[in-house]
Amino acid sequence: MGQCGITSSKTVLVFLNLIFWAAAGILCYVGAYVFITYDDYDHFFEDVYTLIPAVTIIAVGALLFIIGLIGCCATVRESYCGLTTFVVILLLVFMTEVAVVVLGYIYRAKVEDEVNSSIKKVYDEYNGTNSNAQSRAIDYVQRQLQCCGIHNYSDWQYTHWYEESKNNSVPISCCKNDVATCTGSLTHPEDLYQEGCEALVVKKLKEIMMYVIWTALTFAAIQMLGMLCACVVLFRRGRDPPYELLITGGTNA
Repeated sequence: MGQCGITSSKTVLVFLNLIFWAAAGILCYVGAYVFITYDDYDHFFEDVYTLIPAVTIIAVGALLFIIGLIGCCATVRESYCGLTTFVVILLLVFMTEVAVVVLGYIYRAKVEDEVNSSIKKVYDEYNGTNSNAQSRAIDYVQRQLQCCGIHNYSDWQYTHWYEESKNNSVPISCCKNDVATCTGSLTHPEDLYQEGCEALVVKKLKEIMMYVIWTALTFAAIQMLGMLCACVVLFRRGRDPPYELLITGGTNA
């Protein structure tokens, strides 16, 4: 019965290590996705620490690849030293992922305040040229999120760009995709996106942070199972010095 239990634990552990390799790629992808997406919205928040969860999750992904290699070798050979190292590193990674979840919730709560405090400044610095970073950021956001202005399109009437242009219009990026004749004129508000960008930017950034949180939680749960299986193998290894190798089926004293 005990031998069946240890063999099952070893089999599950080898399978989990293969999952860790896949998880390493997924975590790095999620972290990179957060970086790329936040880069498109970085003018709307000033706290660079918001990216800490993304940096951490990429580092965890890289470490998981190494953990999977150590775990596979240690499990197949039933190396006491290797399995102990595996459990200790896995525990550290688990604690790191818990920290990512906590930081994710903290920064997710701060996103709205960050955007609210910076978005008006970004709109005031808009000048409509492609060489201006704020202009590119606003045009990108308005097209991607299909929004116009901070709260609605009328907010543009209080910007420096509107006062200087004096043409009673908003940027072309406010035009609906299906209106080919739209020029941004406020005399045809039905051609413009009606929803403001502030709420949509906050929603988008919160969604991104939730991706990080749920990814970290999912793989933290898998790692708990990995630690449990490794502990079972270590416990049986300590009680029964002669053991059977998972692959070769040989006996080692």
